[in-house]
Amino acid sequence: MAVADKDEHIKYTYKDYLSWANDERWELIEGVPYNMSPSPTRKHQKVVGELFASIHNYLKGKTCEVYSAPFDVRLFAENVSDDNVTNVVQPDIVIVCDPSKLDDKGCKGSPDMIIEVVSPSTLKRDLKEKFYLYEKAGVKEYWIVFPDEKTVLSYYLGEDGKYQRPEVYSEEDNIKVRIFESLEIQLKDIF
Repeated sequence: MAVADKDEHIKYTYKDYLSWANDERWELIEGVPYNMSPSPTRKHQKVVGELFASIHNYLKGKTCEVYSAPFDVRLFAENVSDDNVTNVVQPDIVIVCDPSKLDDKGCKGSPDMIIEVVSPSTLKRDLKEKFYLYEKAGVKEYWIVFPDEKTVLSYYLGEDGKYQRPEVYSEEDNIKVRIFESLEIQLKDIF
């Protein structure tokens, strides 16, 4: 399906998503398609790479797994056929600790943690649409990383199912990954 065929009034599903051109990256939020172009900046990719490496090294020999984009996360999909899934995102970094949620297509259900490194074209979506989507889906920990400002907002899901006030970290701080007991990342090494 070409870009011109996408209608903002139609709710698309993962089945539709799989039929779109492979040279384009898309996300679906409540059935609405979002084009992931243009490609991220070098600074964005460096931050993603450094965070991924820190988490990957920590997880060696452990049950949880970390993935970087492009990696499909089908939210609210546990008991739904792929043909009917309307929320498919490609976060910059995803941590999944339940192996039953992983298949050859990516993650089916809510990962334990998501990290989004913002770009000018994704800022509003990461701060608003994805924030509420990840909260509703029960993603335990959500980081929003601002590479230009060298800042991270860290959200953790409270017992009420809502993200608590964010903890704010800057380049000189160490940030604790709350879903793990002993992972702390020095942000000066990331930025």
